[in-house]
Amino acid sequence: MDLANLNAFIAIAETGSFSGAGERLHLTQPAISKRIAGLEQQLKVRLFDRLGREVGLTEAGRALLPRAYQILNVLDDTRRALTNLTGEVSGRLTLATSHHIGLHRLPPLLREFTRRYPQVALDIQFLDSEVAYEEILHGRAELAVITLAPEPHTLVKAMPVWDDPLDFVVAPEHSLISNGAVSLADIAGHPAVFPGGNTFTHHIVQRLFEAQGLTPNIAMSTNYLETIKMMVSIGLAWSVLPRTMLDEQVARVPLPGIQLSRQLGYIVHTERTLSNAARAFMALLDAQIDLPGTPG
Repeated sequence: MDLANLNAFIAIAETGSFSGAGERLHLTQPAISKRIAGLEQQLKVRLFDRLGREVGLTEAGRALLPRAYQILNVLDDTRRALTNLTGEVSGRLTLATSHHIGLHRLPPLLREFTRRYPQVALDIQFLDSEVAYEEILHGRAELAVITLAPEPHTLVKAMPVWDDPLDFVVAPEHSLISNGAVSLADIAGHPAVFPGGNTFTHHIVQRLFEAQGLTPNIAMSTNYLETIKMMVSIGLAWSVLPRTMLDEQVARVPLPGIQLSRQLGYIVHTERTLSNAARAFMALLDAQIDLPGTPG
């Protein structure tokens, strides 16, 4: 089975179009079509239904997709296992990370890693933590440093590195600041800007309100914490932010008896052979666990 054809099949299945697959693989649409035609001829089945501009997997295509991932992952695994025998820390390391962690936690580690291992080519992908999970599961990233899911996938090994306390915040002139003691019910009555509904942080905060039988008044949502901070700072809403982001632009709202936090760390696929480069980066991350002076 031709691997180029298999990669084209996966790209179409994931992007939902031949043109999208061409953009991802840097190929023309006719070249993508030719590869799929070759694969369909080899397997003697139709893999996609083409209805106008819509492209969907046939039953045969749906059956092939998980096996296609498996085939490519086994080949990648084999290459890494053979390369690891040399003991060298080299090659390409595909690292996925969230924007927040990439900006606020990783720079000193990346600086140290590139100093120690100049022969490694770092391919850093800035993704939402939830998307990074999918990249690990499908083998497109070898290592991800993200907000950890409250309940990790069975095929994912998750290692906590940093405890990340979360604080309720408002603009310094917000009425919640001058009201004295504030409860979760008080906060629920005001408009909020939340992390997107698909994010792990959203679920953590939502569960807190649900546990007390409350429903937050979510007026807006976005996945970017810097955007949330800006919206809070100009008085549009309250929100929850990592304590490491707090400064004079926002004011913390203390809630007696409530301590909220999330875990930041790294994930890898449990069935994947890790490269020497990935293991070296994980060693740097492991050294950060419970490190005195590490911001929490």
